[in-house]
Order: sequence, then structure tokens, then C-alpha cells
Amino acid sequence: MSTLPCWDLESIYPESDDTLFNADIASLSSAALEIETLVSSKQTASFDDIVFKKLISLYETMSDTYETIDAYANALLSVNTADERAVRKVNDAGKAGLTVQRIHVAVVEFMYLHRTEVEQLLQRPSWDSYRYVISLLLDEKQHLMSSEMEDLAADLNRSGSDAFTRLHEAVTSSASIEMDGEKKTVIELRAMAFAPDRKVRKKAFSKELELLKEHETALAFALNGVKGTALTLYGRRNYSDALENALKQSRISRKVLDAMISSIEDHRSMFERYFTVKAHYLGLDRLSFYDLFAPVGESASSYTFAEARSVIIDRFSSFHPQMGSFAKMAFEKGWIDSAPHAGKVGGAYCTSFPSRKETRILCNYDGSFDALSTVAHELGHGYHDWVTKDLPALQRHYPMTLAETASIFSQFIIFQGVLENNSGPESITFIESFLSDASQTCIDILSRFYFEQELFEKRKEGELSPQKLCDLMTDAQKRSYGNGLKEEDLHPYMWAVKGHYYSVDLPFYNFPYAFGQLFSLGLYREYEKDRENFPQRFDALLRLTGVDKAEKVTESAACDITDRRFWDESLSVVGKYIDRFCDLTGYSK
Repeated sequence: MSTLPCWDLESIYPESDDTLFNADIASLSSAALEIETLVSSKQTASFDDIVFKKLISLYETMSDTYETIDAYANALLSVNTADERAVRKVNDAGKAGLTVQRIHVAVVEFMYLHRTEVEQLLQRPSWDSYRYVISLLLDEKQHLMSSEMEDLAADLNRSGSDAFTRLHEAVTSSASIEMDGEKKTVIELRAMAFAPDRKVRKKAFSKELELLKEHETALAFALNGVKGTALTLYGRRNYSDALENALKQSRISRKVLDAMISSIEDHRSMFERYFTVKAHYLGLDRLSFYDLFAPVGESASSYTFAEARSVIIDRFSSFHPQMGSFAKMAFEKGWIDSAPHAGKVGGAYCTSFPSRKETRILCNYDGSFDALSTVAHELGHGYHDWVTKDLPALQRHYPMTLAETASIFSQFIIFQGVLENNSGPESITFIESFLSDASQTCIDILSRFYFEQELFEKRKEGELSPQKLCDLMTDAQKRSYGNGLKEEDLHPYMWAVKGHYYSVDLPFYNFPYAFGQLFSLGLYREYEKDRENFPQRFDALLRLTGVDKAEKVTESAACDITDRRFWDESLSVVGKYIDRFCDLTGYSK
């Protein structure tokens, strides 16, 4: 494969000159002083539209500046966790974050103090687009400690839970073990799960478990530290449990979550059928965990990065020319860091720099169709940010559930495109890849949801040993995968692999992926009803994602996520492809 591109961050902050970066950090202190002066001088004075507009404007500018600083620092660190300059900038961003957090609390408390006047202002048409998001800030006051306590918590997190997060990233990105005479990191070993040779997959899986076991104590302490901190803070902030916090962040009701989870649970047998058919195709009685990503089909298509670029731009453009133009720009401007290497974090993500109205994408490209699909997924995130880039901060911050809308929809566009060009027996490769992704975002996510539920409950009683964490994970996988996988070949250390568990601020960052998968399939059904007008409706939907609760946003696309039938219908789309997969493999049992 030709040399893979790395991203260019010069338009965010010049690498050789920290003047602009330091100036932006300094501007946060200036903005903080201005906001504090404004709220303190108006505590007892009359509250009016002018004061409110100025307060919101200052707050949003501060938010954009800090997000850009923080995203840049973490982008540097994610491509080289041993980079001392990046570590310093993450530390600088962390210090700046204390100021931002203090001001956030002050703004929330000020608005709550004047909630009657605020609520009256929000009835004016000029504040329509702010009505819901500011109501969330008013509600947040019920879940804030005192200003002094919030300041202390934010400061302690820098050297506590945030340090545990960085420890997890550093260990999982740099720790290595010898395999066939070469040092392999966890990321490199996990990439071998896609190897055609089962012996390679099995050996890599065994080495991965061996490596994770070697570091299990450090990782277990990190996870215990993060979840222990979370429980303390959620309790102090008057949340009934961590899930309540996650639901508020996701802007969905428990009714919506229950409808989606129960639908997935009732379709587990459908996914078991897929796993059984794949095992049959591979000549196995039953799949082991390391067979989940085994390639299927003779073509086993491989794509150079240039070919992936061409496919993505073409398919995006055929759906929506504006989306294709965005993808072309992202490739041309060097917004994608694609080469896997030691010290670089695993997986993929898209990060936004709102002050620059730009995004960047990190991935670990290996030439597979799955890797191509991942780039498309992250570009979908980037397009979402591009469509909303001119909105003010409070209207641009969409919840985790809706954050996956454009990304997973983009993957499905790519999937549909390759099926059009490979409609015969060779289509089995692409159909199976779609089913593999769907099983991950439904069944594996279900196991992660179960695990985190149990983890929070058990952590209340005390710290969990590495063995106990492994037991909880395998129990969750058994409940989710059922007879689809061999019980003796599950992945007990998945808790050590997934970075989403290691965040105090993002509890249950798992079910939003299932939401995104199934909501996107529902959206695609709407697209098929009106292909000509849907792209404009799609953009309008994306612009609305940060403005209202998820039920209202999805309702604008004729999707009722409170109704169990919506989720069943979305899962039925997956079922149709399982049927096609069975037909192509000749498996009828």
C-alpha cells in the first residue's frame, strides 16, 4: 500500500509557533473576567434582553475557543501518546478547562437565579431556537454542586479521573508483546481479527489476551478510579444513577431507550442465525470471538487509500452533491490521519475545531472494505459538523444519540453503492461486512450496555479485581451473543480495550451507537420514498440535532422513536440482509 496521509493541523495552530495557541488560552481568562463581571453586577439589577444576549454571546465564544484548544491538544496526543509537547498542551487545555467549567457553573446559576425572566424571554420568537437548550441549562442547576465544589471537582479530575483516562490510552496504544519475532501493540493485534487465516486470528487473539492480562492491574485501577469518581459525582449532583445522567446527555427518555433495547433483545435470535450461517460458511460448528471479523467471500476486496477516496466521493456525491464536495475538500486539505503506528491510539474518531470551522479525522487504515467504511463513517461526522458549523455553540452541540446519524447513514450509502456494482455472488463480502457492523452496533453494544450496568452496581460496593471485571464482561457477552459464540472463546478483557468506559463525563457511551445504526436505517427508508427531496431534508435534520430533544428531531423526519414498531422495522432491514446472506451461502437450516 502506498504511503498513507497524515493530517495537517497548521490551519488550527502552527506547530512551530505556540503564539496563537497561548493567545487563545489567555483569551479564555479575559472572557471569564468579563462574564463574571456581568453576572455579579446584575445579580440584583434588572434582567433584560440586552444582558441576556451579551451573556450568551460571551459564553458561546468562550465555548468555541476552549473546544478548539482542547481538540487540538488531544489530536496531537492521539497520534503520539509519548509526545511531550502534546502532553504539555493537554495539561494546558486541562487548566483552561477549569476556567471554562467555573464560568459554566456561574452562567447556569445566574440564569437559574433569573429563571422567571429567562423563561419569559424564551417565549419571544427571536429566542425560539434557544428555547430547549436553555431549558436544559436551567434543569442542569438541579444537578450541580455549589460553585466551590464544582471547581474542586474539576481541578481534582485533572490529576484523578482524567489521568486514569490518559493512562488507559497510553497503555493500550504503546504496550506490546512479541509475535512471530515482531513487537505488536494491542491495536495491531486487534487488526489481525480481520485476517483470512484462522490460525493468525487465533494466535493474535491469544497474544492480545496475554498482553492485556500483563497490564490488567493498571487498567483495572484506572477503570475503578473513573467509575468510582463518576458514582461520587453523580450522587453529589442528585442523579438517581449513571443511566439518568446518560439519558439526559442523549436527550432521550427512558421510554425510548427501553423500546430500542427490548427490540434488540427480541431480535437476538435473528443475529444468532447470522452467526450460525457465518460459522457454517467458514467450516466451523460455531464462531469464536476471534472469528467475528473473519472475511467472507472470494473477493476479499482491498482498497488503496486513493481508491477509497474515489469510492467515497463518488457515492457521497450521488446521494448529495454538497456531501460529495465536503468529502473531496477533506481529502484535499489533509484533514485525515490514516496511518496506523506504535504510539497512535486505536480506532477512529472525528474531532471539531469550531473556532476554525474545520474538522479532522483519525483512523487506522488497513485497506479493507471495513476500513473504507470507517473513513466514510468519520466523514459523515465531519459533514454533520460542516452543516452546523455556522450555528452558535448552544445550538450546535447535539447529543450522543443523534451524533451517529450522519456517520452511520454515510456507511449505509457506501454499502448500497458497492452492492450496486457487485450484485452477484461476490456481493456476499459486502453484505457480510454490513451484517458484521450491524451485529457490533446491536449485539456487542448490548453486551457493553449490560456490562456497564453491572459495573456501576458492583462498583458501589467497592473496587473490582481484574478477574471480577472479566467475569462481568463474559457474563454480558453470553447474555447478548447467546448461542452465536462459543462460551469458552469470548473476550473477557473487552473492558480493557474500549476507551468509552474510561470517561467520567460519558457514562453508557454505548447505546447511542445502536440508536444511530437503527435510526439511520429508518432514515434510509424515508430516503427511498423521496430520493429527490430527501438530501435537503437530511441537511435540515442535521441542523436541528442540537436545537431540540431527540424525539422532536426525529419526528421531523417522520420517525417515531417512542414507538417500539420503529425499532422493529429498522431491525427488519438487517433481517432482510441476513436472508440474502443465507441464500448466497446456500445455508437453509
